[in-house]
Amino acid sequence: MAFHLFAEATMVLHFAFLAYVVAGGFLAWRWPNAIWPHLLAAGWGLATAVLRLNCPLTWLEDWARRRAGSPGLRHGFIDTYLTGMIYPERYTGLLQLLVGVAVTVSWGGALLRAADRRHPAVPTDGRTTDNAVRANDQS
Repeated sequence: MAFHLFAEATMVLHFAFLAYVVAGGFLAWRWPNAIWPHLLAAGWGLATAVLRLNCPLTWLEDWARRRAGSPGLRHGFIDTYLTGMIYPERYTGLLQLLVGVAVTVSWGGALLRAADRRHPAVPTDGRTTDNAVRANDQS
């Protein structure tokens, strides 16, 4: 029973990791330092997809399922839970492209927001930034 629960928890953690790889870069729009762990996660995701590396979470879930007396995973995590279940196999390339676009957009937005924080807009009417903010608050 414990191994079964461990396998299920690993599966949930794996789904959370995949969601983070896809959308975690958007967290950096609010918290700029969040870009660094996302860079590592997205790099790992890219490496596993391109180089066909085995994910340790897949191995851990497979091990726990076998220890629980269940059949292990016949394929990788994505092939088991997503391909053919959530989307047809023929759309795998398109989904990978869309994930890449989401990560690129999130990183681009994070860079733009970081640049805005470093160089706040200067009012063009000669007022200081503090006076411009107060004037806008009063109107």
